[in-house]
Amino acid sequence: MDFQSVEDWQSNEVSKVDYGRMPWHDVAMGLQGDCVYDIAEHFVLRWNFIKRDKYKRSHDVDWLLMEGHTGEDEEDIIAVQRPKYPCGDYIQHPLTPLSTKPRGNVGTVRAQIVRSSDDWSSGILNEHSIQNAYCETIRNAQHYVYIENQFFITATGDQQRPIFNTIGRAIVEACVRAGKEGRKFRVIIVIPAIPGFAGDLRDNAALGTRAIMDYQYKSICRGEHSIFGQIEKEGIDPREHVFVFALRAYDRINKTPVLEELEKQADVTYQDIQRGIAETIMSESVHPAVGKDGDDNEKDYAADQSAKQETLRKLQNFQDKVEQRKTDDGFHSKDSVAHCSMLNGGKMSNENWEGDPEAEKTNFVQEELYVHGKVCIVDDRTIICGSANINDRSQLGSHDSELAIVMEDQDLIDSQMNGQPYRASRLAATLRRQLWREHLGLLRAQEYDASGDPNAQPPDESLNKIDEGPENEFVMDPLSDGVWNTWTSQASGNTEAYRMLFRADPDDHIKTFEDYDNFRPRGTHKEGHLFDPFMPAKEVREKLDLIKGHLVWLPLDFLRDAEMAEPGLAVNQITESIYT
Repeated sequence: MDFQSVEDWQSNEVSKVDYGRMPWHDVAMGLQGDCVYDIAEHFVLRWNFIKRDKYKRSHDVDWLLMEGHTGEDEEDIIAVQRPKYPCGDYIQHPLTPLSTKPRGNVGTVRAQIVRSSDDWSSGILNEHSIQNAYCETIRNAQHYVYIENQFFITATGDQQRPIFNTIGRAIVEACVRAGKEGRKFRVIIVIPAIPGFAGDLRDNAALGTRAIMDYQYKSICRGEHSIFGQIEKEGIDPREHVFVFALRAYDRINKTPVLEELEKQADVTYQDIQRGIAETIMSESVHPAVGKDGDDNEKDYAADQSAKQETLRKLQNFQDKVEQRKTDDGFHSKDSVAHCSMLNGGKMSNENWEGDPEAEKTNFVQEELYVHGKVCIVDDRTIICGSANINDRSQLGSHDSELAIVMEDQDLIDSQMNGQPYRASRLAATLRRQLWREHLGLLRAQEYDASGDPNAQPPDESLNKIDEGPENEFVMDPLSDGVWNTWTSQASGNTEAYRMLFRADPDDHIKTFEDYDNFRPRGTHKEGHLFDPFMPAKEVREKLDLIKGHLVWLPLDFLRDAEMAEPGLAVNQITESIYT
């Protein structure tokens, strides 16, 4: 639905006053120092490779020369085999001298750039150093492995074709070694409940998504060659070591009779408001200036300024009336109640609602909180973060091209591990604690305007600020019984609440497609909304009070007794590499 009428970029086929939008969770790193030079070198390599293969005779695309690698004996490093009569100029990268950049050990982190790349993507021999880093780091783990990833498709050996990456084997070896040594050891995995975006998994259009989920379940727990199967083969209980979770969130659409009346007073519609907000945020990028003089491929996208100004005037008029309403009586419905699941966010049952309490029920929505990060933290010592998913497409090097960074902070801090004193890497420990606090609802709700948040600024402008306090102390020890009991009990409580209120899927109660139809009959309610319209509003609010943070269990029994991905035109030996 989002990609219909794309030329009308200010509008959207999915009304935000009728349906919730999928929330998003990601992890990224800002870098300073010599590792940035490595990334720039990789960029120049790829740029020149594409220039050579696709734009060799174009004067509009220039060659790049990497400062420090301009000698003829180093040209192969950045793929500049200089033609005798080049089309296009030679431009030095970066444009400003390296002498103006932070060089050397800017901080305390030892960093190594790794990548997945190949002849087709970069003009080099196959490289899968990201997979190597994952396998080596996980295999050597002593206490825990924490993974957040958009996908989880991996093999434990050569018996799971068409899957070839062996991150799963490294997990098996780490768990088996810990089990035989009698050592407490956990692999905690957080992935989307439905990868590749949500939808009704019964639809034919969802066959590709079901294929991905099928590969994931076979990687984790289904079959003798799965991670669970291989650990069990060694006499170790995998459910003592490997745990898989997802994230889910709820909110309330602020569609009240009062706001509808204010729209009428401001002579504005929902579509006008949507267009005005889109213009405010996106106008400069959607209406770019015309490019090089004489470039026939450039188009002037300048908007009709009179129409644009009228749209913005209506938006401002409406916003002024909303603010005035808040000032007049102080009683108003908030645009979001997502803060109720976070630290000091209050209870949903205490939130104001301008209108009939029973009508409020139709405005509650839930959706999976889509995990898009690609991060692995091991033993509070090592971090791998980048663009690579855990699947063959990202890990083999011969498919998608990816970039990641392996980090070990040399600044060690006093911490705890399994109840014992422990020296942890500052970066790894603080990142893991922040993520866990977020998922457990032990962080304050994120503000819409992040301009005052030091953690949202580039690393050369602001150091990260860690919110110290009892919540930070609570998650200090990743193997403590208190943390683990809270983690699992909240995941269980949240899973049950979403099941009771929304019949959120996928779910462990759905083992066949017949179960699916019984659990969530088709066409009985709006997607993402409350399942039972007759549940009293007071009871709905009280059940929402029970949801803390965003953790839910990944349903490992979902469609266990069904054929998830029937072979056919969409899923076959030719197309399988798309999904793996």
